[in-house]
Amino acid sequence: MTTNATHMPKKRHDAYAIKRGIKKWGISIFRGLLLFGLCFMIIQPMITRLLTSIMEEKDLYDSTIVLLPRNVTTDNYMHVANMTSFPESMINTLWLSLLVALCQILSTTLVAYGFARYDFPLKKFWFALVIAVIIIPPQTISSSLYTTFANFDFPIIWNAITQKGIIRGITGNAVNLRGSIVPYIAMSLTCMGLKNGLYIFMLRQYFKGVPKSLEEAAYVDGCGTMHTFVKIMLPDAVPIIASCFLFAFVWQWTDVFYARSFVPNQMHVYAKELSTIVSKMSHYFNAGQETAMVVPAGRQQQLISVGVVICAVPLIILYIFTQKTFVQSLAMTGSKE
Repeated sequence: MTTNATHMPKKRHDAYAIKRGIKKWGISIFRGLLLFGLCFMIIQPMITRLLTSIMEEKDLYDSTIVLLPRNVTTDNYMHVANMTSFPESMINTLWLSLLVALCQILSTTLVAYGFARYDFPLKKFWFALVIAVIIIPPQTISSSLYTTFANFDFPIIWNAITQKGIIRGITGNAVNLRGSIVPYIAMSLTCMGLKNGLYIFMLRQYFKGVPKSLEEAAYVDGCGTMHTFVKIMLPDAVPIIASCFLFAFVWQWTDVFYARSFVPNQMHVYAKELSTIVSKMSHYFNAGQETAMVVPAGRQQQLISVGVVICAVPLIILYIFTQKTFVQSLAMTGSKE
């Protein structure tokens, strides 16, 4: 009687342990399959484009070839490089992306710190406008951007009778800023567009999670507001700032909308050059030939794949070296007071 009573709890414990182990293994297998599927969905298109980019043209029309090329060539990269003004376009894209990203981080960090730490009139209203910058696509304000920068003037002092701004009142004409990088800098430094709302939101979430006692201790030691911000808050915010910088750099690297609106025609930017590569193919392949040749659709898609691979490789390399900081900053963004 006693022996049976002692064995019953042990059997129940063993059954519970087995059930828990099966459940744990089942969840792990399901999670692994889910992650594998998600990774495959993301990586498979890049693998397909990479393998397509090194195929010869005749492999495109060979029905026996599914993925792996039978004839490997690097001539496709040479053709795309010539049509996209490589490496000039890549160098221009690099310094423009760095400039825009630095201007955005400079302005959004200050604005986010103000939203996180200070109270001012209509604070919730202004932050709602920040959220609106995230939600509203830039295409909806394309006509307003065109009008603003094509006839740029300072409306700070506005004469209601003559309807003239400062520049128009002095020179008689407004300034056309389209075809220059000035709109990029102006929008970046004023947090208007260019995904600035997202960076303000991320940085604000981080600054709100920092204990106020750190700033109060700095104020007691005699530090001013700006000195506290630079010496106390910024050093700890390096991971989230680096993450926002990466976002800004990547979005500018692949940007076509603003590049078509603001970048001068004589300035070659890779994303803009890649967006017009189809229109350049006929002229490129028919140069020096008596009879015009129509570039097949399959060949067009192949060269576009080459351009996408060239555009993505620098970003992949950048992420490999910064993934630790990137993941750490995303984890810090969700912290709360």
